[in-house]
Amino acid sequence: MTPVAEIEVMDRPSLVALWQDLFGGQPPKSLSRPVLRRILAFEVQARSRGGLPRGFVAKLERAAGEAAPKRSPEMQPGARLLREWNGVTHVVDVTEQGYRWREQTWRSLSVIAREITGAHWSGPRFFGLTGRAGG
Repeated sequence: MTPVAEIEVMDRPSLVALWQDLFGGQPPKSLSRPVLRRILAFEVQARSRGGLPRGFVAKLERAAGEAAPKRSPEMQPGARLLREWNGVTHVVDVTEQGYRWREQTWRSLSVIAREITGAHWSGPRFFGLTGRAGG
């Protein structure tokens, strides 16, 4: 029986043991047996052929770096954020304690964005600090 054919008939403890041999750790608990089998079969096949091509690995690493989410800049106390929503301009002041909006201090820009829109928003995105704010 080929190694891939053996993987197809392994029970979960055997799959976990193979994962530990190949990757040196526990597999994520949320992975089902069919997904574990696919990952392990792919890895066994790739290793039997000398691994993934170097150029391909480099492309994956570049793509992963480009896809990393951009973090919002650290806001300094004294900064002011303005956002117009449905004809109303909302002003948020950054303080030592958090974000001041409508005479109240909030810990999160996302909570303020939700209060303004009534929908779940990324606060930094809503205020134009990352990505493109909609509205």
